Amino acid sequence: MNMKTRRIFFLVALDALLISAAFFATVYFRHDTTLHPAYLNQYFGTVLIVTVIKLFIFYLFNFYKSLWEYASIDELIEIALGVTISNAIIFILFTITGNAIPFAMHLQITILEITFIGSSRFFYRSLRRFRNGIEADKTQTRVLIIGAGAAGVMILKELRNHNSLNLKPVAFIDDDPNKIGKVINGIKVIGNRDCIRNSVEKNDIDEIIIALPSAEPSVRREIVRLCKEASVKTRILPGMYELIGGSININQIRDVQIEDLLGRDEIKLDLKDIDEFISEKTVMITGGGGSIGSELARQVARCRPKLIVLIDVYENNLYDIQNELFRKYENIKVVTLIASVRDKRSIRKLIDKYRPEIIFHAAAHKHVPLMESNPSEAVKNNIFGTLNLVQAADEFRVKKFVLISTDKAVNPTNVMGATKRVAEKIIMSYNGLSETEFVAVRFGNVLGSNGSVIPLFKKQIAEGGPVTVTDERVIRYFMTIPEACQLVLQAGSMATGGEIFVLDMGEPIKIIDLAKDLIKLSGFEPYVDIPIKIVGLRPGEKLYEELLIKGPKLTGTKNSKIFIEEPEEHNFYELLVNLEKLKEYLDMEDNMPLKLELTNLVEGYTPFEDSFENHA
Repeated sequence: MNMKTRRIFFLVALDALLISAAFFATVYFRHDTTLHPAYLNQYFGTVLIVTVIKLFIFYLFNFYKSLWEYASIDELIEIALGVTISNAIIFILFTITGNAIPFAMHLQITILEITFIGSSRFFYRSLRRFRNGIEADKTQTRVLIIGAGAAGVMILKELRNHNSLNLKPVAFIDDDPNKIGKVINGIKVIGNRDCIRNSVEKNDIDEIIIALPSAEPSVRREIVRLCKEASVKTRILPGMYELIGGSININQIRDVQIEDLLGRDEIKLDLKDIDEFISEKTVMITGGGGSIGSELARQVARCRPKLIVLIDVYENNLYDIQNELFRKYENIKVVTLIASVRDKRSIRKLIDKYRPEIIFHAAAHKHVPLMESNPSEAVKNNIFGTLNLVQAADEFRVKKFVLISTDKAVNPTNVMGATKRVAEKIIMSYNGLSETEFVAVRFGNVLGSNGSVIPLFKKQIAEGGPVTVTDERVIRYFMTIPEACQLVLQAGSMATGGEIFVLDMGEPIKIIDLAKDLIKLSGFEPYVDIPIKIVGLRPGEKLYEELLIKGPKLTGTKNSKIFIEEPEEHNFYELLVNLEKLKEYLDMEDNMPLKLELTNLVEGYTPFEDSFENHA
């Protein structure tokens, strides 16, 4: 007999005893602490059938399937219903057969059975919790839960039900004044958000869990900021839109990310325009396995396209996004292709075969220091790869072509930025020669993208530091990946051709402040637990980035976060002559002639000397 069978057998036997105990107790107290012989004879004559009927009803109400170590009000309701219905059936049978047990006795038996059986289950739960409490090691992680609403209580129960996590709920924080001072499931609400830092110190808190899934982004952001100041590890329950079906479990709690601290209020999009832009269209995305390309694929998939064609040279990421789209969007056709935008013949064949109506060009070499040392690769990919796509898009009459550009293309000081600026010029100059509408969307750094500063900082913190920052004065514009991709789709939907759309990136942020915030949110103290090391600007890096070529010459759009830069005139054929000259330097061992030739294509670009040093 296995453990599960033994457990069921024990519970059935216990319930049989409790059924009898409820009957005897009712008779005993009803007749002034004596056992009336008439009722005893009646009991012994019907005990077998009564017990079997009741146990069968109990089985139907899952008395023997529930995990009683997790017993709650739901299980108590099941017990009350099961006992009441079983006794009602017995009362009806006794009435039909003429057994003279008064209704009042049936009612008393029902109440006692609910009490006895319910107590037995909850006694087991209490005993288990008491035992776990005694056995718990003093090294348990002490947890402060922020949010004493439904989500916070669910998290409390989850922590108690998963002893292997070694997490001990200590207290609640909640802004509702009616909850402060109250006790919820044995845990006290000790104050509001202003008490977070003091509560952490006073209660020796090791970790904070934020359980506010329905709170406004601004509220969650402020809570995260206060937790950061407490310098303990902080985790968060995602917002309600991220939770499926409203259910909450311990696996949905994630580490607080810098996005939670810097996140903006929800972007307002014209969903109708985006849907009309994408719906029933064939959409091709180059760099489809990358951070931006894969998120574009996710968001395009929501708009019911006819076909999504993903192109990338890196098979692993492409395989991952392909599987994700197949799993989440069963009715959408997805084609994944291993190909390089540098291969003109291959790109032409693919566009001819699938005839996309929209192309999002996100394939690019983007790492500034690497491109300084490998400028020919940046030129081949970012410039000539873009040219290959543009010419094929024109040949096969693609309706709209959207280039994903960067703030580093503005007054560039590095090869990567210079090549992206040339890519912008290609699409702007070709727009007047083609029926295809060519546009570019320019934005700054994307939080959490592959190779960006945030994943690097997290890795360095996990390794114990130091966290490396190039310069204390460096500032950057940041946007989340979903935020950037939403605005790319919106810009694409409103484009008419030839525009460079500039996204509102909010206020620039000091990189050293990002480093400090991430250290604190990881539960450490900057410069004490995790050192910060200043390593100096890398080749081609600026102290700050710009989003405009020439001052604040912007035109607003119907979306308050999307602007159009004042257009510039570019002659494609003159540009092509310079591109042909650029080709002559691609295979030279010396990088400087290639960089110098780029200066003829990009005004204001001054190349750095080659650097072969690796910088953190």
